[in-house]
Amino acid sequence: MRVINQARGNKDGLGSSKKIVLALTAALTLISCSKGEQQAAPQGGGQAMPVTVLTLEPTSVPVSVESVAQTEGAREVEIRPRVGGILLKRLYEEGSSVKEGQVLFQIDPVPYQIALAQAKAQQAQSQAKIAQTQREADRLKGLLESKSISQREYDNATSDNDVAKAALLQADASVREAELNLSYTKVTAPVSGVSGRFQYSEGTLVAANDSLLTTVVQLSPIWVRFSLSDNELEKVGGRLSEKNVKKITLSLPDGKEYNETGKLNFAASQIDPTLGTQQLRATFTNADKQLVPGQFVRAKVTVGEQDGVFLVPQVAVQNSQQGRFVYVVNEQNQASVRPVVTGNWSGSNWVILKGLNAGEKVVVDNLIKIRPGAPLQPHAPAEQGANPQGAQPQGETGKPESNASGKPA
Repeated sequence: MRVINQARGNKDGLGSSKKIVLALTAALTLISCSKGEQQAAPQGGGQAMPVTVLTLEPTSVPVSVESVAQTEGAREVEIRPRVGGILLKRLYEEGSSVKEGQVLFQIDPVPYQIALAQAKAQQAQSQAKIAQTQREADRLKGLLESKSISQREYDNATSDNDVAKAALLQADASVREAELNLSYTKVTAPVSGVSGRFQYSEGTLVAANDSLLTTVVQLSPIWVRFSLSDNELEKVGGRLSEKNVKKITLSLPDGKEYNETGKLNFAASQIDPTLGTQQLRATFTNADKQLVPGQFVRAKVTVGEQDGVFLVPQVAVQNSQQGRFVYVVNEQNQASVRPVVTGNWSGSNWVILKGLNAGEKVVVDNLIKIRPGAPLQPHAPAEQGANPQGAQPQGETGKPESNASGKPA
């Protein structure tokens, strides 16, 4: 019985092995057929890949160049006392806006009030002296006519009157100087702007024209300083001046465009030999006070327009060792590589200077999966609701790649 059971077990084991071999053979056959079909598919034409294309039309773009710039107040004034004395009061809030002529500080006026009173007393004395010498000269004139005195005595009298008049002029000047010094005890803002921090404390003795009390920065208008290199200047036709610059726009630190345009109000007459750049300055009205001094922005200088160029989304322009290129759909609806020469950016598009012709169709999506000569099924952006201007290269987000219909490719 043991021998029979063992024989039956061996027989069953051999049967199972045969079944396994047959299953593996069938699987290998299916795999080979599948590979053969895959290899034969391209030779038979295969399924064309749906792609979004953009039909090219020539357009005009501004000829411009951008540079990092920094804002500064059109007038940045240091507030210093014009007379010395004890600083009694600060009459403004630090960091607040002040108007031209507004009183910012009060210096002790008493010493200057006394000096003014002394000058006026000297002025009155000079006026009295003139009256005395004038009466003496008039009296001696009558005596001279009657030949009661000599000509010399009359000449001395008239000379004394002239000296008294000169002394009065000096006294008048002293009075004006004393009045001016007294007015300087009220330190005012020479321009409208934003006040700075108070550098002293009340009760401090300040010196005339020496002690820096605070600063006032004018915000409207405001200046923007920047510079351009030789290569950047070459893109816009050479050295810039107020005549060939059409407009200047700014991009704020958050990327938004400033709502005002500026004008060039300074252009260096020569290239800086140290930096190799031309120093430039623009002025902006800054009515809303959005720009503040010291802020970093981007200045875009426009000098004119360039006609006959094409705008292609940035994602459609590829890079290789030979340079930039795009995929163009040829007459057989196949992908064709086209080298291009690019200019600057215009919004989210590349400006194509050379390499493309009007009416050609540029592929703007599924670029990772395209190969030269591959069959394509082109469609316009409107057919699938695509947005090639803002499209992203597919296959770079880690998600399954999909075609324009939303199905996995």
